[in-house]
Amino acid sequence: MGGRSIPSVPAGALAVILAAYGTIAPAQEMPERIEGRPNLNGVWQAIGTAHWNIEGHSAEALPEFWQLGAIGAIPAGQSVVEGGNIPYLSEAIAVREENRAGWPANDPEAKCYQPGIPRATYLPYPFRIVQGVGDILFAYEFASANRVVHMDERVPSPIESYMGWSNGRWEGDTLVVEVTDFNGLTWFDRAGNHHSSALEVTERYTLAGPNHIDYEATIEDPNTFSRPWTISMPLYRRVEDNAQVLEYKCVEFAEELLYGHLKKIEE
Repeated sequence: MGGRSIPSVPAGALAVILAAYGTIAPAQEMPERIEGRPNLNGVWQAIGTAHWNIEGHSAEALPEFWQLGAIGAIPAGQSVVEGGNIPYLSEAIAVREENRAGWPANDPEAKCYQPGIPRATYLPYPFRIVQGVGDILFAYEFASANRVVHMDERVPSPIESYMGWSNGRWEGDTLVVEVTDFNGLTWFDRAGNHHSSALEVTERYTLAGPNHIDYEATIEDPNTFSRPWTISMPLYRRVEDNAQVLEYKCVEFAEELLYGHLKKIEE
């Protein structure tokens, strides 16, 4: 379906890789460094409300889902944007308001499209980092999204995609990932914050303790924003026994939303 990201690790190969790493020992039993670099292997997850809105926001009801009571409401949250607000161009603000007015039907997450970067990082689902001596694999629970960070050499992207194309390097003990070649079809959150295909994201992963990473992502898109801007948040290692990234193949749950209007109505 439209949410497939091309290219990505084939499902069979990804399953083999994750199975091999499925029984990784707790952090304290793992080597502290790999080839002299910090060991980022493990299952990680963001905690917060950035998946609802990366800017600060108050609690809000969702009138269309009143039957869910308190379950169907937006929790309040603090901004993860440096300086508080996204520096939109004036015409881009109008697009954001259109996105909000059409939520959730037009949210790429509701359609089970792959979430893009940085949104994949702070969705309310875990993801796994698989680090060896070369390229680094990120495998996300939502929509079985994944990406390879090319470390040995800077590899050009063959095509634009939902997850973009990732080239990485180490700056001291910080993993820096430059992500480009997006297709422009993803959002940053459920609040309609958006970008164009000119988006470029520079991520920084700094291991700040045995069980948390300081995460930063600098956003550049001259078609949408007046200047580059940065989000930041901690990522936490899942330390329970046998922590895993499970499958959330959400395609079947989005079929009615995507294709329901095409059903033949019996007269």
